[in-house]
Amino acid sequence: MVVTVKALACERPTRVACPLARWSVSELAAEAHRSGLVASISGSTIWRWLHEDAIRPWFHRSWLFPRDPAFATKAGRILDLYERVWEGQPLRADEFVISADEKTSIQARRRCHATQLPRAGTAMRVEHEYQRTGAWAYLAALDVHRARVFGRCEATTGIAPFDRLVAQVMSTPPYHAARRVF
Repeated sequence: MVVTVKALACERPTRVACPLARWSVSELAAEAHRSGLVASISGSTIWRWLHEDAIRPWFHRSWLFPRDPAFATKAGRILDLYERVWEGQPLRADEFVISADEKTSIQARRRCHATQLPRAGTAMRVEHEYQRTGAWAYLAALDVHRARVFGRCEATTGIAPFDRLVAQVMSTPPYHAARRVF
């Protein structure tokens, strides 16, 4: 019976027509009872049995499987740059690696009433109500070897906002005089 419950815990709930993505202890107990495996069983008993073999069907971690057959080659170029290598040669001191990304649709909010600063014996007071004032995109660039961050808020995303981020980075020393910027 213990082995059968452990086997059930390792199967997908959909196999027994249960519309769940993964099992919980109480759902496993209910299924063991429904299937006639046991007359009754507590969730703590099932947890104890599964714990013996480190089986945790309620625990999950998402991952991506690379579908591109050239993934290793493409990722290798990026990883080489992170190691300060390009086409088998080490990068020079005047060559830089920048990584850029964007965070879209950040809610811009304005508090209905101004925050009241703290005074002696009184905590700062912050209004919980706010008005929505649109959404913004945050674009950021990171010099991966010097931990220098550049960022800007834009009303939208796209090529033009990205070009402005690039211009911001490339107009700043030492990038404006760099031999190469990746």
